[in-house]
Amino acid sequence: MDFVKELQWRGMIHDIMPGTKEQLSKELTSAYVGIDPTADSLHIGHLVSVMMLKHFQAAGHKPIALIGGATGMIGDPSGKSQERNLLDEDILQHNQDCLKRQLSKFLDFESDEPNKAELVNNYDWMKEFTFLSFIRDVGKHITVNYMMSKDSVKKRLGEDAKQGMSFTEFTYQLVQGYDFYHLYKNKNCRLQMGGSDQWGNIVTGTELIRRKDGGQAFALTCPLITKADGGKFGKTEKGNIWLDPEKTSPYHFYQFWLNTSDEDAEKYVKIFTMLSKSEIEILVTEQREAPHLRAIQKKLAETITIMVHGEEALEIAIEASQILFGKGTTETLQKMDEQTLLSVFEGVPTFNISFSELKEGIKAIDLLAEKSEVFPSKGEARKMIQSGGVSINKNKLSQFDEIISTDMLLNNKYILIQKGKKNYYLLIVG
Repeated sequence: MDFVKELQWRGMIHDIMPGTKEQLSKELTSAYVGIDPTADSLHIGHLVSVMMLKHFQAAGHKPIALIGGATGMIGDPSGKSQERNLLDEDILQHNQDCLKRQLSKFLDFESDEPNKAELVNNYDWMKEFTFLSFIRDVGKHITVNYMMSKDSVKKRLGEDAKQGMSFTEFTYQLVQGYDFYHLYKNKNCRLQMGGSDQWGNIVTGTELIRRKDGGQAFALTCPLITKADGGKFGKTEKGNIWLDPEKTSPYHFYQFWLNTSDEDAEKYVKIFTMLSKSEIEILVTEQREAPHLRAIQKKLAETITIMVHGEEALEIAIEASQILFGKGTTETLQKMDEQTLLSVFEGVPTFNISFSELKEGIKAIDLLAEKSEVFPSKGEARKMIQSGGVSINKNKLSQFDEIISTDMLLNNKYILIQKGKKNYYLLIVG
């Protein structure tokens, strides 16, 4: 596979240094991507760089994921209007362990192949550096004029900047540049990849390698992902879409991709899946002939959910999605874990019911019109039950005096009431 050609048709190249394609066609090459360890999970904003590494390994080259344990203690000024909080060693180590587990779903770290992936942490080689040795061995090779010319610096020092930039953040590009130099010397790494906002930091590394060692290294960046409506990719009202199922449930993760616009889905399916060009062309044709079937969104959501969470999580997410459209069953509800149940019915009205009271049994009509406010009156409840318009846990309620007890609890805590086709209520029993 021609790595550069593959990324080009997928729309994943923003800038590429001359000679990069020739280097990759010449020999097995190592390339790295830096990952910020300020959280213990990746979010989907990281996935473009991770997918670049995945394609790189698929093309027969060696990917290196660099966890920025040292740079995470400084904070990259690129695209930031203020400094970050600094993290301590224990938190950074915990975050690195979590990120390694997630990266293992995309990259092969375990095989005996010469291009197996590696994980490195720049704290390992930066922690022994003294300030004097760093400014002598690294700082003297890069001029202040060169550093000031970078967009990440100019924006922060511009007239409309409120806070300026500390010396700590100003030196960030030197530290990242040294990372590239260190990997070049110790891992024969010849290429650094990242988002287009990283171009300045990356070429500082290639420049350091040239000035300090007379070597040649390369740079490749991908575009920053945007949404067709101008909104920020990966952000929702609740914040980031995380890969950790505790932070973003597989159901919400699946729904995020399923609900993308047609225009975005056509772009995302190239970037976030390993589907071939011919497979994607077929999907695009299907979508344009029958857009209401959302063929691309479904395939995108399924493929990336399996990659991140596995097939079982995908099946649960699909079944959970069907519940709101009237296709779910009692069995589906009973199989659903608490997190998925609460994700599906997030925002529906809830009522608290006493466990001891429910244990003795409560008539359905009393539960719906007295113990909760699903119905404003017993008369209205009776009328709708008799017409077959009320369900409990997806079972149609046929008798208004049917006894409801703790035997019906979902996850030992919940009862789902459905009134009509679209009105849901969640009873929380405790």
